[in-house]
Parts: sequence; structure tokens; C-alpha cells
Amino acid sequence: MNTALTQPGAPMNVRGIQKRFGAFTALDNVSLDVAAGELVCLLGPSGCGKTTLLRCIAGLERQDSGELYLGDRDVSRLPPQARDYGILFQSYALFPNLTVEANIGYGLTGSGRDEVRQRVGQMLELVGLLGSEKKYPGQLSGGQQQRVALARALAPAPSLLLLDEPMSALDARVREHLCTELRQLQRRLGITTLMVTHNQDEAMLMADRIAVMNNGKVEQYATPQEIYDRPATPFVAEFVGQGNWLPFSRNSASHAQVGGMNMRLAEDAGGAKSGRLFCRPEAISVNPPVHEENLFPAKVREITFLGNRCRMSFELEQLPGHPLLAELAPEAMPRLGAQDIWVALPPRSLQVFA
Repeated sequence: MNTALTQPGAPMNVRGIQKRFGAFTALDNVSLDVAAGELVCLLGPSGCGKTTLLRCIAGLERQDSGELYLGDRDVSRLPPQARDYGILFQSYALFPNLTVEANIGYGLTGSGRDEVRQRVGQMLELVGLLGSEKKYPGQLSGGQQQRVALARALAPAPSLLLLDEPMSALDARVREHLCTELRQLQRRLGITTLMVTHNQDEAMLMADRIAVMNNGKVEQYATPQEIYDRPATPFVAEFVGQGNWLPFSRNSASHAQVGGMNMRLAEDAGGAKSGRLFCRPEAISVNPPVHEENLFPAKVREITFLGNRCRMSFELEQLPGHPLLAELAPEAMPRLGAQDIWVALPPRSLQVFA
């Protein structure tokens, strides 16, 4: 047993993984490179293939074709116990009849009793549960059980950590706290981590990079900011965050016709001649104090107070029957005044999709 907290993080390389269940294609030529010490989230809706990919990496499913490398080792056909990873399941999978220390030490086979006790103590200190050694899982809160399961996954000092929706059973407040805690711990240990989630807030909060999956394919693999600011496909734009869609036809390289409006576009907005413009709600200026480009009259439909922000539904006067959303700070609400407003859609915020 390695007495270091973890092995140095190893890069994980996924090459052309295909997996079918009968006529259903679960994974369609998926490739990913995960750098040593990086935390990557597999994000997508149910049935998109993210859990199947994690299970193939873990050896719990056998891919039909493709290769998997952990560091310079080809682990594509190795049994799970030979792949050098720790895994934390959605259900935690703790043994209810074993104490916390027995659960954490379960995978430390071949080590002496004193060595196991020392390692369990290290892990309990790492996850902030010293003093809980003799408790049973049923005596712990959901957050504490998650920490025990994480300690068990890290105890053998793996070079790869796999997380299968580890926060889904927790309430929102505990989940956010543990996401931050887990991210800090992962950075401190430098362990290469692959995490499955359908929760975009978790992915944004924790990941160095996110692989957005849909129908067995990776639609975009980039940093959280890149995915949010410049989504690569309409699916990514719709799945991650809120968005507005405007039908358009191109007037020129720099202008688009939207209803009765002529909107200027940024140079890198995209080259399609027609289709839809995409814009995030928070990018829209409402009753701007100074004149801005793409400024048009609009009518307020509804305002929803969301605590730290307000969401406003409105229609552009020259595009009736097409509700759009804007988000603004609560202190900006008095500026709205009557139902008639002006909104600006900055050229930089408009992205073209064919």
C-alpha cells in the first residue's frame, strides 16, 4: 500500500469508444483527453451516454471498440481491479453492517493491521471525520456518508478518481458546500478526476473542463466559461444555462434581419446565411442610460423576482409573439417604470446558428 495520500495524477486518454446495447448506440466514437490532475465533468441529460462511458473506463462495461489509456498503460481490456482507480457511486455503496473505519479500510487488502489503521486515520483527517471511526453508516448524515465513501475511494492511493453523480442524493445547500470541499481536496491532492453529472451548476462549479454529451456523442469539450459564452451547438446552448433564440436572415457579413429589425453582428458571430441568433438573458441591456447598438423598443410581459436577480419576459415591438428573457439586478428594477421599455442586444452577445 502506498502511504502517500494519492499517487501523482495520471492522464486519462479515451480513444474512439463505441458501445451498443442491441440496436441502441450508447457511445458513438467518443474520444477525450484528461490531463494529469485535471477534473473533467461529463455533463448531459439522462440517456446521453455519460454513465456508460464512466463504466467503460472503470471496466464495469466492456466497450465494443476503442482504447483506454491511463498514463502510458493500455487498460482497455484489463479487469476493474487492475485499472488503478477509486470510484464513488451515486448511492455511496457503503456496507451498513461495517463501521466507518472498516468501510474505509475494506479495499486495503494485503496490508498489516497497523498500516490499515494509520491509513484510515489519514483518510478520516483528510475528509474531516476524525472521531467517527466506530460509527456505522446509518448513524451518519448524507453528507458524512458521502465523505466516508470518498475516503474509501481514495484510501488505496489511486491515480484516477471516478465520481458517478456523487451529490445527487444531497439537498441543495449541502451539495453546494460539498462540491466546493471536494474541488479543493481534488486540487490539493492533484488526482486526475472524471465526474458524471446532469447538474450544470455542479459542472460549472467544479470542472476544469466539461464534456457536454448528447445521444452518445461529445458535442463540446471545453472550459466552463467557453461552453457558456460560446456554445458550439444549439443543444449545448439550450442545455447549459438560459438563452434566447431569434429567427434571422443575413443582410450582409455584419448585419442580420430579425423581423422588422436590422441587427449588427460581431465579426466572429458565425457565417450562416439564415437560421437563429442566440443570446444569453444577462447580456441584454434594459433601458440603458446611454445609447447602445441594436437598441429596439419592447414591451414587458412579466417580471419574476429570484432573490439576487430578476428575470423579465418581454417582446420586441417588431417581433411580436416571440417572448424573450432578460436578467438584471433587483436595484435596476425602478428604472423600468412603465410597460414600454428599450432593450439593447449587443453585437458581441449574438451568436449565429444555421
